[in-house]
Amino acid sequence: MKQFQSTRRSFLALAAVTPFAVMATSACGTSGPGGASGGGASMWFLSGEPNQTTIQKAVDAFGSANPNDKIAVTYFQNDAFKTKIKTAIGAGQAPTIIYGWGGGGLKTYAEANQVEDLTSWFDSNPDLKNKFFPSSFGAATVNGKIYALPNQYVAPIVLFYNKELFDKAGVQPPKTWDDLMSLVKTFNDMGVAPLSLGGQSRWTSMMWLEYLLDRIGGPEVFKAIFEGKPNAWMDPAVIETGTKIQELVSADGFIKGFSSITADSKADQALLFTGKAAMMLQGSWTYGAMKKDGQNFVQNGKLGFANFPTVAGGKGDPKNGVGNPAQYMSISSKATDKEKETAKKFFKDGIMTDTVIDAYINSGSVPIVTGIEDKLDSSPDKDFLKFVYALGKDAPNFQQSWDQALSPTAAEALLNNIDQLFLKSITPQQFAENMNATLGK
Repeated sequence: MKQFQSTRRSFLALAAVTPFAVMATSACGTSGPGGASGGGASMWFLSGEPNQTTIQKAVDAFGSANPNDKIAVTYFQNDAFKTKIKTAIGAGQAPTIIYGWGGGGLKTYAEANQVEDLTSWFDSNPDLKNKFFPSSFGAATVNGKIYALPNQYVAPIVLFYNKELFDKAGVQPPKTWDDLMSLVKTFNDMGVAPLSLGGQSRWTSMMWLEYLLDRIGGPEVFKAIFEGKPNAWMDPAVIETGTKIQELVSADGFIKGFSSITADSKADQALLFTGKAAMMLQGSWTYGAMKKDGQNFVQNGKLGFANFPTVAGGKGDPKNGVGNPAQYMSISSKATDKEKETAKKFFKDGIMTDTVIDAYINSGSVPIVTGIEDKLDSSPDKDFLKFVYALGKDAPNFQQSWDQALSPTAAEALLNNIDQLFLKSITPQQFAENMNATLGK
């Protein structure tokens, strides 16, 4: 289990912090840092295993089968990548194939005509489009048009729980918000923190708002926020979401001192597998880290996982997911026709082959393609992987993490206001008003 390599920092660093969550820009053929020799296409990708080896094998296999359509890949660590891509965008020398996470960054570049509109191409290749989870296209779509190819794997937010503690308490995982609030009292009475939370990291707290807002108001509420509609943050569902969060905080739902606990250090995971906390809302990528570091907690069958609870009277479908529906690749609108042709051929024939799909499954992740049930069944982690697969494949709506979906300016304001909301230094009304002021920024 190497894929879930530790923290969301390694998984999403660029998407959460910079405007280059999707690095959409131009390519210059044989010149510049993004160029490829012989007029072939170029691509920049993040270094680190197992993804680097997987993508390189895919590129090598594609090049062998298509000697006139080679792709040159350059790998960068996260921080170096951020610096390089900024320079390349400014100089007009960025790669043909633009790797990223969709959402707000993609919207910015699509509206600036810096990435290709792939809508008609997907219409001409329905078998390819139908291969991917329908929910994976949301973060690739801007104003009704598709500007990126979903690829790699799905990473939803999951409610994890400690089965041993639940058995000791004689309770079941919560199906409703009222169930959750009841469990808060149960575990507090046992002297166990109901919920682990790495609140200092802020994006961990954001996960609670993402799911709650969906369950209460349905996906249309955040869709209006994403589209920048006037007063979208002032929707009553936003106020109710903040109110329920503060009620949970006031009931000692989260472990004491949560605001000083970091997720990057995996301290929140340790609280769950050592029995100091009964539940944790976190990304599916933490499964592998807990398997590796959790003192056989996972191997001994003590880790449980469930969907986020429903809210009475809420409009959201219980099957809706939040998190990271996929990763994405776009094509620079300023690339040469030959480069664009090569990129599209790679998208169709090289990006999600059986070999690549097997590599992702073997590394502990769930590729965003349908029809892989038999492959998942052969994994030692089949129960968890099939749970994630069903969540990603069957979700009527899969809301991308807010700090990726929003512009960088709005995302930073969001994280700051979430921190204050959880500390109860602002009211739910003030949270909504503060975020409303970021619309259009």
